[in-house]
Amino acid sequence: MSILDQIRARAAADPQHIVLPEGEDERTVRAAALIVADRIARITLIGREAVIRAKAATLGADLTGVAILDHRRAREREAYAARYHEMRRAKGVTLEEAHQQMNDALYFGNLMVREGHADGSVSGATQTTGHTVSAALRCLGPKAGLKVVSSFFVMVVPDPQLGESGAFVFADCAVIINPSAAELAEIAIASAESARALLGVEPRVALLSFSTKGSAKGPLVDKVVEATRTVRARAPQILVDGELQLDAALVPAIAESKAPGSAIAGRANTLIFPDLQAGNIGYKLVERLAGATAVGPVLQGLAQPANDLSRGCKAEDIRDTVAITAVQAQAINRR
Repeated sequence: MSILDQIRARAAADPQHIVLPEGEDERTVRAAALIVADRIARITLIGREAVIRAKAATLGADLTGVAILDHRRAREREAYAARYHEMRRAKGVTLEEAHQQMNDALYFGNLMVREGHADGSVSGATQTTGHTVSAALRCLGPKAGLKVVSSFFVMVVPDPQLGESGAFVFADCAVIINPSAAELAEIAIASAESARALLGVEPRVALLSFSTKGSAKGPLVDKVVEATRTVRARAPQILVDGELQLDAALVPAIAESKAPGSAIAGRANTLIFPDLQAGNIGYKLVERLAGATAVGPVLQGLAQPANDLSRGCKAEDIRDTVAITAVQAQAINRR
């Protein structure tokens, strides 16, 4: 089974309730039909029921078992507005503005998750990443103990000798541009949890640099060293090392030379890049030159699961993102 097949199977084993705020989008309608047919999750589409059902009929999409909720008329609207006002009034949001915000399906959908009426949300097919992430942050907030929300990719390379049978978590490749040492440590902690939840493995975390164990000096290296020290202090249960060059993180023979005695060198399965330039370039290099499969970006560090889509996504991409979100929800519900 491919990694996506495994994730879909795990989602189907314990179906979660996922809300899709862009319910009137044709790709979302088609995805909802695919998801319920494969029993990956329970789905609520947000939007006007007449519009959604007309599109389903045109597409030949069977929405049996899919709930449809018009956020403009929903009975929960008042309660959600009051809740949002309570959460955001310290930021200057008035009750009238909170009511107005409920016209935005992304905010309404994430408040469904916040209030326990759904387990996760997936959006972004018609909205920018900035808007999608802002709605999730304002409604859900960061996970307890974390201050930043970041992202990761699941990368699957052809060589099963690498990572975890060829699978890796790469972070952060999409959200935090130039993390501080403290933020980099939080990205590493969140990524370890993501690797455990999505790959079902014990994370072995490498904080990457152009230096290995003091082979180079300077503020860029110092940041990674400090981040590694912070991870060990805050989460001593995580197998982590840094600073490591990529070859020392992945190749046992090189690790023996460059980082002897390291608990994870040569067999890392979770790679933490020092900034967004390195992470974004790194995942695209591996995808294009090594023929790897890239799944993501997936958001991490939120109190409850919410994920972003590319505006160029297909129905199948939405289905797979829902499966990932469902597995994240399973991990939270188990805790």
